[in-house]
Amino acid sequence: MSSGDGASQSSSKKSKKPQYSRFTQQELPACKPILTPAWVIATFISIGFVFVPIGLAALSASQRVVEIVDRYDDQCIPSSKTDESDSNLERASFVQSDKTNKTCIRTLTVPKKMQSPVFIYYELDNFYQNHRRYVKSRSDKQLRSPDAESDTKTCAPEDMNNNKPIVPCGLVAWSLFNDSYGFKISNKEVPINRKDIAWESDKTHKFGSDVFPKNFQIGGLIGGGKLNESLPLSEQEDLLVWMRTAALPNFRKLYGRIESDLEANQEITVVIQNNYNTYTFGGKKKLVISTATWIGGKNDFLGVAYLSIGGICFFLAISFILLYVIKPRSFGDPAFLSWNRNPEMI
Repeated sequence: MSSGDGASQSSSKKSKKPQYSRFTQQELPACKPILTPAWVIATFISIGFVFVPIGLAALSASQRVVEIVDRYDDQCIPSSKTDESDSNLERASFVQSDKTNKTCIRTLTVPKKMQSPVFIYYELDNFYQNHRRYVKSRSDKQLRSPDAESDTKTCAPEDMNNNKPIVPCGLVAWSLFNDSYGFKISNKEVPINRKDIAWESDKTHKFGSDVFPKNFQIGGLIGGGKLNESLPLSEQEDLLVWMRTAALPNFRKLYGRIESDLEANQEITVVIQNNYNTYTFGGKKKLVISTATWIGGKNDFLGVAYLSIGGICFFLAISFILLYVIKPRSFGDPAFLSWNRNPEMI
């Protein structure tokens, strides 16, 4: 074999050495921050200076909210039904009966001046709207379009009535809250604005303006509230508010607004129609009258959370400062590396 043939064979062999690249050799420019004590302490102090004022502002806004909470489910039934020996089933039968008078009158006192708008909520406890089978029992296609009226396959058992589709179908709509509230001050009716209580996106996108209730809450098993068959679903805002299901078992939903101020020490007479059955599952019903600030309703959690994080940051900053002053160590001292330390001292 000639020398030329050997050279050609060797050149034909591919080298296994990788091609040089700054990327593969990790030689590209990179940000390599070094967390010196000064940087760490300054960072914690900065976070504390930002979070503590926000927490104080949020807590102050929450404290300015004036709120009246009145539980009425245990008071708006006859005294004979409130005995401990009576079961919840008897209370439920009272509420579900068409022959009983479920009107209940409550008197509330305004603790401080409540500037308009004053929001009215109903609160339910121990009601699991986030239950998987409950949440799935609806038809979003049917709610949006009249062409999908027969799309009730996900709505059982509230899907058909006398072989005709129910609109809106499903357990969520069927269990619509149907207690009502009327307000009087000095024997004068207080008007309640029940418009614009639902999300605008629900009215324009999720519920059709040409979809009307059909075969809803008639015959068979009667659940919660009824709907006006002459109004499209997009205009029945009680339904829209109710069908935006809550994530927690204790929740509030907006009922309406009072567009006038309520003065301190005023007595409000509330006429309640106690129709909704929470006794079967041991739930509670409350009427909530509340003002709002830039943070929303009364909720101290956000302010306490910001104050807690800011306080922890200040505590860590002070701790690091004391540690750095009392027991300093030179930056980048190789004597503290494990392989430079005496094994007996480790």
